[in-house]
Order: sequence, then structure tokens, then C-alpha cells
Amino acid sequence: MKIALQYVSDMNGIPQAVQMPVSEWEKVLSRIKKSEQALQLKSDLKVAFKQVDTLRKSKAKKQTLTDFLNEL
Repeated sequence: MKIALQYVSDMNGIPQAVQMPVSEWEKVLSRIKKSEQALQLKSDLKVAFKQVDTLRKSKAKKQTLTDFLNEL
């Protein structure tokens, strides 16, 4: 992904900002959103697997999927 960037500098030549076409910015935002969603899913799955592991090690009575669905 090659993006045409323009740098905005102050009077001393120090870069202060970057400009890019709106269409490219929207693509960047879309990729960021997809990455955030993937990271959230990965995090949620880690939590779920830890919960499953805890339940498997527990001696408490476990709820069946059928019972769970019937509660909905």
C-alpha cells in the first residue's frame, strides 16, 4: 500500500503534520478497525478458553448446552 503523503513543516523545517488523500485515509481507518476487531476476538477467545479450563477443573455441577439454550 503506497500512499502519497505530504509533510507540513514549521518555519524551521521541522515536520508538524502529514496530509494524505481522504480515500487513502479511509482505507487506513478500515484496516485499523479490522485489526482492532481481530485483536478483540483474540482477547475474548483467550478469556473463554481460560473459563472453559476453570470449569473443567471445577467439581461444581456444570450446565448443559441444552439447559443454557432453554433459559433463553
